Amino acid sequence: MKDYEEKRDLLAIDDFNKELPDLIDWAIKIKNGEGIVEDFRPLEGMSIGSIYEKPSTRTRVSFEVGVNKLGGQPLTLLSNDIQLGKSESIADTAAVLSRFLDGITYRCFNHSDVKELAKHSTVPVINALSDLHHPCQAAADLMTITENKEKVNGHISWVGDGNNVLHDLILASVSMGHDFSYATPSGYEPDETIIKRARKIAENTGAKISSTNDPEEAVQGAGVIYTDISVSMGEEHMTEKKHAFDGFQINEELVSNADSDYLFMHCLPAHRGEEVTDGVIDSKNSVVFDQAENRMWAQMSLLTYMCNENAWHTFRELF
Repeated sequence: MKDYEEKRDLLAIDDFNKELPDLIDWAIKIKNGEGIVEDFRPLEGMSIGSIYEKPSTRTRVSFEVGVNKLGGQPLTLLSNDIQLGKSESIADTAAVLSRFLDGITYRCFNHSDVKELAKHSTVPVINALSDLHHPCQAAADLMTITENKEKVNGHISWVGDGNNVLHDLILASVSMGHDFSYATPSGYEPDETIIKRARKIAENTGAKISSTNDPEEAVQGAGVIYTDISVSMGEEHMTEKKHAFDGFQINEELVSNADSDYLFMHCLPAHRGEEVTDGVIDSKNSVVFDQAENRMWAQMSLLTYMCNENAWHTFRELF
């Protein structure tokens, strides 16, 4: 078991809001310097366990491949593989896994569960998605925006549900100094306590936050337009919610209000023809598959920083 002098957990992206610019810069450098980093193995001899209560494509593949690239051993634990929260408490599971692993990622339903796991774990814990936060997605999103910063003229605009992806996207965006506007249907606004946290961060960075129930208002002059599915996993039966998002589709008419070089972003999977048209998601403005790839690079930066900070700083000094 690794002895961490000061264990850091990532439960929401603002747990690292001050470090976020440097974490993203590191991720871009390792992405673009593969020839240099072939022998860079900061997780050598370490095992990283990933617990999944929900099915996953991008999260599972990006963590497994990323840990391998860093020289570590990824261990995937599906909900049926372990007793977590069933015949064994989350606290006891955390204590046991900490004896074997050097880091834990957890994709769960309830945010309170990942908080409980982190509380009782003696190794770093990364929230790989909960009902309240999705910090790894936000790190990849801001990495993608930073890579395209010369094209981004205007604020970041969100059109859709006030969900976990929006929560961490706004926290990350204002941490990086980006103005942010979000449009949600009435009754589907984001968690107000999280918006208050974002506004507090924005006071220090100078970013502006605005909200509306009108998608056209939110995307006016936008440099980035971001959306997500309106009906999440497990909500397919909620027909009332589906109808609430009438008029919130990202289509050619709506994006004509944005900057001509706007970036279209989506965390995927996308329900084509519902929240976004094929014409938008397949356009030259779309960077959705860059976002998907950047999940791996951003997570590699986070894992190295949290599990071997000395190696993280050493690599940064090489560039």
